[in-house]
Amino acid sequence: MKNGSYNPFEVAQSQFDNVAELLDLDNGVKSLLREPMREYQFVIPVRMDDGSIKVFKGFRVQHNDALGPAKGGNRFHPLETIDTVRALAMWMTWKCSVVDIPLGGGKGGVICDPHNLSQREQEQICRGWVRQLSKNVGPWSDVPAPDVMVSGQHMLWMLDEFETIHGGHFPGFITGKPVGMGGSLGRTEATGYGVIYVLREALKVLGIDIKKTTASIQGFGNVAQHAIQLYTQLGGKVTAISCWDQEDNTAYTYRKKTGIVLNELKAITDKFGGIDKQRACDLGYEKLPGEAWLEEEVDILIPAALENQINRGNVKKIGSSVKVISEGANGPTTPEADSVLKERNIFVLPDFLANAGGVTCSYFEQVQCNTNYFWEKEEVLDKLDTKMTSAFAAVNEVARRKKVYMRDAAYMIAINRVAEAVQLRGWA
Repeated sequence: MKNGSYNPFEVAQSQFDNVAELLDLDNGVKSLLREPMREYQFVIPVRMDDGSIKVFKGFRVQHNDALGPAKGGNRFHPLETIDTVRALAMWMTWKCSVVDIPLGGGKGGVICDPHNLSQREQEQICRGWVRQLSKNVGPWSDVPAPDVMVSGQHMLWMLDEFETIHGGHFPGFITGKPVGMGGSLGRTEATGYGVIYVLREALKVLGIDIKKTTASIQGFGNVAQHAIQLYTQLGGKVTAISCWDQEDNTAYTYRKKTGIVLNELKAITDKFGGIDKQRACDLGYEKLPGEAWLEEEVDILIPAALENQINRGNVKKIGSSVKVISEGANGPTTPEADSVLKERNIFVLPDFLANAGGVTCSYFEQVQCNTNYFWEKEEVLDKLDTKMTSAFAAVNEVARRKKVYMRDAAYMIAINRVAEAVQLRGWA
């Protein structure tokens, strides 16, 4: 990190370098895997509703496709950077590998804020993104999915543009589509449920009864909401959540010691996961500063928002009772913070394992689209549970046998699989 600033790609490379040494990787393989194989940066001109032309910056990074087509989300965010996309693409490579699905890593996005754009303007951005990349993405090479502030409707516009350009039907080109239009049942729940599937297995290993645990969560979007749903269904209690407030341009933590009620909060939440603070207070929730979620005296923390949320500046504020962190977000913990978590012996379920439910179910959607045969929701979630449980068991076994940190164990499995594929293909 340069001049003390956070650079997610440098973090991703640092994490990779540490494990590459543990694996004693060949220098050629190491050089290949620490950089993206391809990346695209471009502009998307859009005629706005007021008649003016506005130019948006777009990205797509394909980190590695040795195991299969690149796979990864597109995000719309006003603070998007190429280094964030590079890091997320690299993490997607390891994520697909650690759950053992035949896909590589990619990521993309557009610098924009959907809050300030009409539906028509958002549609034009989606179609413009595909037009710029139509020769470089597809079911055979790179399969996008939704990410931050991107919905199933956005995905369908992208699919329609791709099919218009190529003159056919290619439902396997993109995932996260609405059900009935090639989307998979269970996809909405998949990432949040996956976070809890691996958490459930970790608590078993630690000998902790999930029914006696409490949790604090950062984020209240799709991932967090479904994580809360399954966690409380299994008997746990969420006492605090933190989310961004668009009106104040800051974050708040909403706490209720008796446990939050998911449905009552969903009823006062906008489509971007922002909670109406006044109505929350009327319902008996205590409104605290945004970082207060980290300081709660709970058993479990679930960061399910953005990267760089547990860092050198706040890691020592983590409540003394915290035993497990299940990373629902991508890259929420910096290497400096990781060192502190290791010292405290907190059991960390790393992001690219814990939140791999989303890409796993995206893979299921792709398979269903390509075979034109769709599964019932129960079958999707059963397959997801099996995949996530198996991945956790493999990572935990390596961590126990080699006496390494869970994040390092997950990296060792993921990187080794990709390195073997690279070597077998003769790329290095």
